[in-house]
Amino acid sequence: MIGAAFRGALGFLTRLPVGHGERAFDAFRATPAAFPLAGYLVGLLLAPAVVLPVPAPTVAFSLVVGVVLVTGVNHADGLADLGDAAVVHGDAERRREVMADTTVGVGALLALGVDLVGIALAGLALAALPVAGAVVVVLASEVGAKLAMATLICRGTPSHEGFGSSFLNEADGRDLWLPVVVALPAVALGRLAGGSGLVATGSALIGAVAVALAVERWTAVTLGGVGGDVLGATNDLARLAALHLGVIAWTLW
Repeated sequence: MIGAAFRGALGFLTRLPVGHGERAFDAFRATPAAFPLAGYLVGLLLAPAVVLPVPAPTVAFSLVVGVVLVTGVNHADGLADLGDAAVVHGDAERRREVMADTTVGVGALLALGVDLVGIALAGLALAALPVAGAVVVVLASEVGAKLAMATLICRGTPSHEGFGSSFLNEADGRDLWLPVVVALPAVALGRLAGGSGLVATGSALIGAVAVALAVERWTAVTLGGVGGDVLGATNDLARLAALHLGVIAWTLW
């Protein structure tokens, strides 16, 4: 079961040519712990981008390119839709209509712009860290981003019937403990980079979960709950927060 769920998670969360079958996807939907589990592999695939022996601006650009190549644009699409919904005036139903509209508005452009610039600046900061420090922060950030999605799935209420509800209807708050347990080794791995690494990875994970809780509260009021676009957007928002909080924690410690 967990093997199929892991493959399904990779098929959904990355561009890797695995996990696209119905059995794997069904197992993934029923296993929130597969989200942070897949985050470890995503983090490892992105880690080379921040340890390249090249100038810091090139490292920053490489991280942006790596995120796109490894994870694709599904999450960015959700972030764009959420950006449009955030700036439109109206009730929850009106905002959901805007999210479903294929037209790209100023809210989408702003959200994507902030995300891309934020990733690049995080890459610039990571280039200044020791190699081990940069790797564990990237790893913890990806695990944290996927834990944030699992948190919404276990705690959130579906805003409507659709792709998102197919995940949320399979879990509740009692299922959150296992994704948390799966994600905790990412903090322990920070120890490999010394005391600063432990603090940095812990901060990254906590920051990612804090984003999920904030998104859960905001969407409950403005969108009537969580949908598929919200899940995708949460991944990118949580990654961004985790990367920067990890670097800040390393620097201050």
